[in-house]
Amino acid sequence: MKRLLFGVIAVVVATAACTHQPKDPIAELQDPTTCMQCHPQHYTQWSGSMHAYASQDPVFVAMNNRGQREAQLGTFCAQCHVPMAVANGRTDFTNFDPTQLSPAEDGVTCFFCHNVKAVTADHNNGLELAMDQTMRGGAQNPADTPAHDSAFDPTLMASQTNQSTMCGSCHDVVTPAGVALERTYTEWQSTIFAMNDPQKFLPVTCSGCHMISSTGVIAQGPGLNVGTRTDGFHDHTLAGIDTAISSFPDGSDQQNEIETELEGAIAIVGPTPTGGGAAPGGICVVPENGGELTVRVDSFQIGHDYPSGTAQDRRAWLEVNAYDGSGNVLLASGVVGSDQDPEDIDDPMINCTSAGSGACSGFWDRAVEADGVTPAHFFWQVASETSHLIRPSVTLDANSPLFDHSTTAVYPLGASIATVDHVEVKLHTRPITYAVLNDLVSSGDLPAMYASSIATVEDLGSMKMWTKATADPVTGCNPN
Repeated sequence: MKRLLFGVIAVVVATAACTHQPKDPIAELQDPTTCMQCHPQHYTQWSGSMHAYASQDPVFVAMNNRGQREAQLGTFCAQCHVPMAVANGRTDFTNFDPTQLSPAEDGVTCFFCHNVKAVTADHNNGLELAMDQTMRGGAQNPADTPAHDSAFDPTLMASQTNQSTMCGSCHDVVTPAGVALERTYTEWQSTIFAMNDPQKFLPVTCSGCHMISSTGVIAQGPGLNVGTRTDGFHDHTLAGIDTAISSFPDGSDQQNEIETELEGAIAIVGPTPTGGGAAPGGICVVPENGGELTVRVDSFQIGHDYPSGTAQDRRAWLEVNAYDGSGNVLLASGVVGSDQDPEDIDDPMINCTSAGSGACSGFWDRAVEADGVTPAHFFWQVASETSHLIRPSVTLDANSPLFDHSTTAVYPLGASIATVDHVEVKLHTRPITYAVLNDLVSSGDLPAMYASSIATVEDLGSMKMWTKATADPVTGCNPN
């Protein structure tokens, strides 16, 4: 999704006949509990989502408050985390306290997404609200409701038509220093998922993966006559990679939702053989260069880099352990303790300095301050970054050198190659580091109780084993 500057995009609407007047006042429509009356399932899912949590998150509160002191951020963070507060004219977010928010301003609300009349920029919340009584949605010929006027908006339609512009506008962030730090939308734009090829069911947009659609009733309640629609109901749990670290509705389910979202998306797997057939397992023990262990990581259903978003804060890395027949460890890489960051261990494969196949098994953006060396814990400190991420598919042309977008990590084994009996590989992912949390604790912005609340995600598809007994005698790779 390389930078694409949008002009104002006029939202094409087809408004249903409105026979019930007056509609609910704008102030009531801004309150999600008003929406709950006719959209109870949407409301329940949203209430346990990270969109609803956006303003309550202790890390956001701590980072905003510190950033206000150190960098006078104004509404920079608030414009995406509490956008309705900004839209309603609030400008002072120093010493921000989420408990002082009204329900209408708490998090990324229903009104904020469904009252957008134009997308004016592709980053830093370039969404222009109408601030009227019309709720926009992806359903053509919307049913009449006594609560609000209704309009069809193609930017909110099913995944193959909306082009991700609304999501991208908040999920790409350019810092005040001009660093394009969060690039999820930009990344998506460069992938096959953004291609317009209906015969291949493309594009697949943000909502296609994060708001799975199903046939269902969009609204229900007394006096409503709303029928079912194919792909009419969109899931509003909006799972990504982050989870709530404080008490929050459905917080215990968020980890399961993330693991379901990632299932099959990242895998340890070899390339598909020429002519088709099942791909090998992705772990090989080979004699090249005196004896090597190789691990190939590939992405299949992810329309952006991995990890994406705040990739400077996220951590994904391979843990690789090789054993002999007696269980003795011959090679151990990426063995990170539950209370450690990957940087805390002396492992050059994870803490690599150059991107590229064979050079790196730690996947995140290396963000540094102006001296080019000091790690930047907070976005306002970032002067530059080097990206080390798992790449998505960018072409359908099997003859293109870009067709294979995988990453292969190469581990030297030397003479011990002859005694390798089995190898275990896992991919771990964390949404944020202990270093960032501890820094916020030390400055007094984050209660210490949250500094140990990091959930580690492990995708079952990225857990593989190689055994000498089952390895292919020609390739040295595991068969599945």
